[in-house]
Amino acid sequence: MTDPATPSAQPPASLVRLDIPGGTEVLHRDVAANGARFHIAELGDGPLVLLLHGFPQFWWSWRHQLVALADAGFRAVAMDLRGVGGSDRTPRGYDPANLALDVTGVIRSLGEPDAALVGHDLGGYLAWTAAVMRPKLVRRLAVSSMPHPRRWRSAMVADYRQSRSGSFVWGLQRPWLPERQLVADDGALVGKLIRSWSGPRQPDDTSVEAYQRAMCIPSTAHCSVEPYRWMVRSLARPDGIQFNRRMKRPVRVPTLHLHGALDPVMRTRSAAGSGEYVEAPYRWRLFEGLGHFPHEEDPVAFSTELVNWLKDPEPDR
Repeated sequence: MTDPATPSAQPPASLVRLDIPGGTEVLHRDVAANGARFHIAELGDGPLVLLLHGFPQFWWSWRHQLVALADAGFRAVAMDLRGVGGSDRTPRGYDPANLALDVTGVIRSLGEPDAALVGHDLGGYLAWTAAVMRPKLVRRLAVSSMPHPRRWRSAMVADYRQSRSGSFVWGLQRPWLPERQLVADDGALVGKLIRSWSGPRQPDDTSVEAYQRAMCIPSTAHCSVEPYRWMVRSLARPDGIQFNRRMKRPVRVPTLHLHGALDPVMRTRSAAGSGEYVEAPYRWRLFEGLGHFPHEEDPVAFSTELVNWLKDPEPDR
């Protein structure tokens, strides 16, 4: 048995429809895409930049980049992935191919011909996937703290040190227990994971508490771990093998790859080298002194790197 997820469940608005500190009010609304409803937070006007969060977070992780991108002349939109934050919690649909169609469906629902995709952690995995599956909808690609899916697969299977670093993924394969652990003590484990995966510059307590509260919304814990269960359980299944084969197609849009040198979850060695799957300008940026959440640990440095790259008309390899 698994924790049921219901598309009709509506989380309290106060938990997910937050304003950015400093008085910045973002536009919160819902859009329909790929058979589900997705909550988005939007700020600014201009070319679309769609931001995809990772585990164990929701759109709020991009609060700093929303402001920086809007100030730089972009339409910045941070979406809650399926099953998280203010988006629908559906009973199924948590494989990366379907989740990537959620992302490209949101681009279409926003009335845009394409978008620059920016993804962190699981969001980065989906950004890589969307760039391969729907290349015409992805203008540029920026990924943080996540190697290319084929690189992730080979590292987790063949590299003992990466497998040990990513041991939390193996732990999520157990039924029931991970969900219970994530919501126990008001989501205390969420805070522990974020702090232990960060470098010396820890995300502030207010934000960590927001992630803990959001994880405790019914069915969120189950929906949050389902993508990781698919990623592991499909390794030897036909659908997983087919997905891995499909991801051989090269990424053909300019790509920025960002990584924290102190990331204890995804080793630098595992992430580096993803450029072999990119047949377009590829830029690797390693942030010294930062961990798994560089966009929150040093938002100014991260946002500056991202904005400068997005505005560069000819990003070089």
